[in-house]
Parts: sequence; structure tokens; C-alpha cells
Amino acid sequence: MTLTGTLLIGQQSVAGIREAIRAIDPATNQMLEPAYPGGTFEQVEQACALAWTAFDSFRETSLEARASFLECIATQIEALGDALIDRAVLESGLPRARLLGERGRTCGQLRTFARTVRAGEWLDVRVDNAQPERQPLPRADLRQRQVPLGPVAVFGASNFPLAFSVAGGDTASALAAGCPVVVKAHSAHPGTSELVGHAVARAVKQCNLPEGVFSLLYGSGREVGIALVCDERIKAVGFTGSRSGGIALCQAAQARSEPIPVYAEMSSINPVFLFPAALEARGEALAQGFVASLNQGAGQFCTNPGLVIARQGADLDRFIASAAQHIWQSPAQTMLTPGIFSAYRSGVEALGNNPNADIAAAGKADDGPNQCQTHLFVTRAQDFLGDPSLQAEVFGSASLVVTCADDAEIRQVAEHLEGQLTATLHLDDADLDDARALLPVLERKAGRLLVNGWPTGVEVCDAMVHGGPFPATSDPRGTSVGTAAIQRFLRPVCYQDFPDSLLPVALQHGNPLHLRRLLDGQREA
Repeated sequence: MTLTGTLLIGQQSVAGIREAIRAIDPATNQMLEPAYPGGTFEQVEQACALAWTAFDSFRETSLEARASFLECIATQIEALGDALIDRAVLESGLPRARLLGERGRTCGQLRTFARTVRAGEWLDVRVDNAQPERQPLPRADLRQRQVPLGPVAVFGASNFPLAFSVAGGDTASALAAGCPVVVKAHSAHPGTSELVGHAVARAVKQCNLPEGVFSLLYGSGREVGIALVCDERIKAVGFTGSRSGGIALCQAAQARSEPIPVYAEMSSINPVFLFPAALEARGEALAQGFVASLNQGAGQFCTNPGLVIARQGADLDRFIASAAQHIWQSPAQTMLTPGIFSAYRSGVEALGNNPNADIAAAGKADDGPNQCQTHLFVTRAQDFLGDPSLQAEVFGSASLVVTCADDAEIRQVAEHLEGQLTATLHLDDADLDDARALLPVLERKAGRLLVNGWPTGVEVCDAMVHGGPFPATSDPRGTSVGTAAIQRFLRPVCYQDFPDSLLPVALQHGNPLHLRRLLDGQREA
């Protein structure tokens, strides 16, 4: 399809009139056509009104109809073919192979949520049958199910133009829950967003759903986003981005007359703990794996290993020296946007000018625009504990090694950490007792704990947790990846003494959906 630079409000392509955004090819710094004028407050309101009108109908669609809709979105995205990948390459600078994989992940998670919807376990049906003869008081008939919160505002992420964007995990899980979605496209890839947005809109139409189930907005700055969050018809927010952006949305959501939940993924440096026996036995392999993870995607992953923590000594020295050798050979990589590159350069310069951090290695430089040069720094535990700036996220291929005098300092550093998406432990059998002693701290600090792996790479599956304590996310009780993500957009409702004909289908006495219910305290087979 030809890109038009227009908003998508329901089934209508509408021209914005506010300040325009333009995509930039980060490999050349050339602006791309077309321009995308931003939406007005009236257009935000129109999209939210359509979503609200669609809500009561969409939330009661059958499980099969909703699952088929999610599958239809995946099919429509795949039907875009090379046009989608070509535009995403231009707007992100990411390699074609990476974007082909990301498209597969996007469509895969849509189909995974379709499976989840059909199974119906997310409804969490609980039934306590009436006990009219119970003494000293009878019990009413009580039945509970999960219902969707309402229309959801989703903000596209810069680093995943497909999998965390217009039809990414937040959108897929919200639609699976029965919530209409209004997406604010990320300004770095508006053309990619328009292509995917129209694919979703075609699926809405093909499945005969209300047009307000999906809308797509554009806007420079934060005006459109704040207006969207403040609209009283929006009942939850999904966001992946900077800490400042996430906090601004949280503050706006809490200032409403009816505060709403914001599920914001924001900042994480993903500590890696190297235990002594593992470091002694396979320090070279650990160094190679660490640098490969650090360099993946120019370090523009929210699970990038930005911190390494280990006991000082000859084995750690060898690890640092080996990692430095690999980093010196690392070619520069194009970053996603000029803004991300500028922030990375500032973060690296801040570490380079910090008297508490020593540079251990830098990768190959490149004169081209927006080139990420890998960096590794080293600091001591006591300096790390005394300097909050050393814990700041540097979004890109930069990491800091913290050398600790003993296990007590390692625990001090772990306790000092902010909330994280991940924490990784590299260990051998001789390290198990030390690792076991540290686990309670790490469980308090992170949403996903890994042993003998690397945190980059997030599997979309039932057991995945992509979340964690603040500032990794604004609400540590949820995940933005995996089928449990649907739970963020649901709330429980109890029905007392309802006649069977008035009950929702999921709660009727005959269990017509064949759900595994919690029946009188026992889980049905």
C-alpha cells in the first residue's frame, strides 16, 4: 500500500494538523517521506469515543471469535510481505534478518494469545454453589469471572518496531482480554506503524467487529500521549520506553479523577553475577558470551547485560582482559535513531569522565552517522555503592564491571541495585551454596532469574516474565511478554444468586464452555 501519513481512527484515515513527525534513516540521517502530522485533542477524543462505544460489544465476543480475530491480524501482517520489512529496515537501521525474525515473533505471539483465549483459563472461573442448609447461616450462590478493564492506550517502543509496537505484545494481550486499543505510534517508525495499523484495521473489518476496536494516532512530543492517558474512557496503559516518559504517564494517570493502571517498562541494567568456580573454569567462554550478548542489536535491548559483578582476583582479571580483546574487535553498529545515539554517547562520556570508573576497552569506531562503539568500564564495589550515577542505564553496547573484595561486598552491591528485568548467575556445582545465599536478594530485585545463560532474548511463552520492580517497570505484578500479560487488563467480578439465564456463558451451571473451574474449592479435571 502507499503510505499516506494519516491517522487511523477506527476505519477512517484522517489527516492530522499538528506538528509533523518524519522518520529518519539512521544509517544515512536522511529524512523519509511522507510526513505524519500529529493528531489534535479532538481526534484523540474521537478515537477514545469510538473505543468506548465498541467496548461492551467487543468484550462479550465469543472466545472463538476473538481468537480468530487475533489470528486474522497475524495473517494480515504477513500479507504485507516485503513492503513491511523494507520500510522497517529504512526506519530502524536494523538488519533485514532481525526484522524478519521480529515479524515472526509478532505474528507468533498473536497466535499464542489466540490459543490462550480459546483455552479460557484466563477467565479464572470460580464457583461456590449455594448452601441453603448451612448453619449458622446459609451461603448464597457465588460465581466469579475476569472481565476486561476497558479501552487501553498502547505506546509503541523505539527498539522493536514490530514486536513491541502497533500489533506487539501490549496490543495483542489487551485485545485478547477484550479491550479495544488506541495506539500512539512511536515517532521513529511511523511508516512501519501505518502499514501494521492498516493490517489490524483490515482484520477488524474482516471479522465484523466494531470499528472502535482499534485506532492509530501520531504526535510529536508528549501532548497526544498525555491527552490519550487523561481521557476518561481509557482504563489502562501499556508503555515501553524511557524512565522519564513512563513516569510522566504514571503521573498523568494518577492525577485523573479516576486513576488507572500504567504498565510501563522503563529502565534496567540487568546484572550478571560471575561466581568463582565458573569464572575459574570457563572465564574465556564467559567473556565471549558476554560480549556477544552486549553487542546484540547494538545493545538496544531492555535486557542488555549492563552490569557484571564478581569477586576480584586473577580469574576476574583474565575475564576482563578476554572481554576487552573481543570488544576491541567489535565493529561499530548503527543505532535506531539519532536521539538514541546521542543519549548513548552522553552516557559513555559520563562514564569516561567519572573518576570512579576506568575504561577497559572500546570497540572499533566508524565515521558514519549514529554508530555505536562498544565500551567496557570497571569500578570497585565501594565506589559503585557510593556513586548513584554508576547505576544509570546506558542504552546501547556499554557495560560496567564491579569488582568486589568478598561475598559480603557482592551482597551489598546486590542489595543496592534498583529493580531489574533480569538477573543472571553464572555458576558451577561448587558455587551452588553461594548462589543459594544470594537468591532471596535477587528475587526481590528482578522479574526473571537466569542460570548459565544471557539475558538478551525473551521467549514468548506461558512461563515468561518480562517485568520487575521499579524502575524496571511501574508495576511489578505483571509481565509484558508471555500469556500472563493478559492479566494486566482484567479485573474480577462476582455474581451472587443470579438466575442461570442471566449469567454470563462462562459462569452458567452447565459449564457450556467446558472450562476448568474452581468448583467448591476443588479444581475440576
